[in-house]
Amino acid sequence: MATGVASVWVPVDDMERAVGFYRDVLGLELTDQQPQWSELDAGGLRIGLNAREGVSQHADGGAVISFRPDDDLESEVDRLRGAGVRFTGDISDHEWGRIVPFKDSEGNDLQLYAPPKN
Repeated sequence: MATGVASVWVPVDDMERAVGFYRDVLGLELTDQQPQWSELDAGGLRIGLNAREGVSQHADGGAVISFRPDDDLESEVDRLRGAGVRFTGDISDHEWGRIVPFKDSEGNDLQLYAPPKN
């Protein structure tokens, strides 16, 4: 039985660019950086940036990392757009919350998530 998520590994093409995105744009704390592997702390969840070995193909679909902004969703979208982040859709409202999809510097799917207001 799984008792929680230990870490999330994200494939990257350019380690420096990816570290810059997750650290400088998203504001996560960099805890380790090496040419082939770097780690960031996402509020207690470890995100590992794993260098592609040149043979891995980019693929649509797969895992998506959701981030909860400190501020409201619209403010965070504005902040990230100002930092050059490419959003792949608009904010969508659901009974379970609100989301907006975007890409990291390596083309991986990410999203912002805000829980429903009670």
